[in-house]
This record gives sequence, C-alpha cells and structure tokens, in this order.
Amino acid sequence: MPAPFVSSVMEVEKAWLDYNGHMNMAYYNVLFDRGGEEALDLLGLGAAYARDRKLTTYTAEIHVCYVRELHLGDKVTATFHLLDHDEKRFRVYQELHHVDGWLSATSETLSLHVDMNGPKVAPFPQDIMASLDAMRSAHAALPTPERAGRSIGIKRKPA
Repeated sequence: MPAPFVSSVMEVEKAWLDYNGHMNMAYYNVLFDRGGEEALDLLGLGAAYARDRKLTTYTAEIHVCYVRELHLGDKVTATFHLLDHDEKRFRVYQELHHVDGWLSATSETLSLHVDMNGPKVAPFPQDIMASLDAMRSAHAALPTPERAGRSIGIKRKPA
C-alpha cells in the first residue's frame, strides 16, 4: 500500500472558475473526491463495490482548508492518508498539491460504510476490513498531519 496514496494528475476545468478568476470552493471537494475514489478503488470500496455488492460509503463530515488558490489549467494530485477506522467508519486526511509541489488545500473526512438496501450504516465485510487494516498499517508510519483534527474558531488576542 502506498503511504500516502497519491492520485493521478487532475486539471482545473474552465467550468470550475468563479467570478474572482480562481477555482470555486466547491470544486476543491470535486478534486478531493476524484483523488479519493482512486484510493477507494485500491481498497475495494469503489464504484464496482457499490454496483456489485450494494454496499458503499457516505460522507458524514468534512473539513476543508484552502491554502493557496488554483486557477484554470492548474494540475494537481490528491493524497489519501487513512488516519483511523473501525468496523463501520474511516477517517481520511487529504492534501491537494500543485504539480510544482506547493500545497493548495487540505481535507479531513469521516465516512460511513452503508448497506444500500437500507440504506443503513453497516459493518465492513471481512475482505474490506483487511484492506483497511493493510492501508492503516502502511499509513501508521506517516507522521500525523499538522492540519488534521483542526476545528473552526476565531482566535482572540488576550485583552
């Protein structure tokens, strides 16, 4: 398992630009999602899993930090660092890096494993749990990302 997983190169599309001339905030999530899908495929949790086994994942919570703007034609990759998982959930930290190396944005996500027949949250099958265990083991050697676990707040100077 690559540690962290790094997606293929993706490019900012014209339809994603806002009136400020940079990529609209919503499309950072599109890039994180597309890069994450490649990692989910590696884990056995991709589109074929949903189609064939009627099991999938839903996003329960996401926190995005915008570090540096992306513009039309910029090329990026998305990392996928599995921070934690249990029998029904997994927590992932991702970074979008411009191909020149600089950090554009970060994302931390909590996802749920869902039986589409309910839909309801359900335990991972044994084979998927083994894949998650293998990735988590490989990613355990990575340092905890500085931006993981952040909360939103306004820092005040002491009076």
